[in-house]
Formats: sequence, structure tokens, C-alpha cells
Amino acid sequence: MQSLLTELVIALVVRTRRVFYRSRPGRLLWVSTLVLALVALVIPYLPAVAVLGFTPLPMDLLLALLGVTGLYVVAAELLKRWFYRREDARRAEPLSLRG
Repeated sequence: MQSLLTELVIALVVRTRRVFYRSRPGRLLWVSTLVLALVALVIPYLPAVAVLGFTPLPMDLLLALLGVTGLYVVAAELLKRWFYRREDARRAEPLSLRG
């Protein structure tokens, strides 16, 4: 579940130079992200999935998982900002100074 959630939110983060919440994703990306995240969070709590070996996460663990995902998003945004600042500075310098 953690892997899927981080992949979904990171897709929203890296798709744009801007801060992810200031740039609206396309409707298909937004809806599919929400649906997949909700499905991933709900599946372990459905009664029939015990046959597949799924067990519901305790609420404190689920909250921790969401917290780690949030921290991952913050780290990705900071790294993206650093990358684009560095890239912009590199492009601004004359070609003769590039290494």
C-alpha cells in the first residue's frame, strides 16, 4: 500500500515545475489517482479479502503510513525545487563556462 500511495502522489509532484497543488492535473490523472488511492486504502478492510490473506492495518499504523507519504511528498517538492534552481542557473551561464 505504501508503495502505491507514494507512486501516485509523486506522479502528481513530478509532472510539473510548479508546486504540485498550484498546478491542476488533467481530469483523468486526478480521478484515477483518487480512485486508486481510495481502493488501496479500502481493500484491506473489505470482508472478502481475508481469503487473499489481507489484514486490516491498525489505525495508528495507517496514520503513520499516511504521514510518511506526506513527508515523501515534501522531500520530493524540495528536491524538485533544488533541481530546477540548479538547472536554471546552469542554463543561464555562458556555454564557455560550462564544464
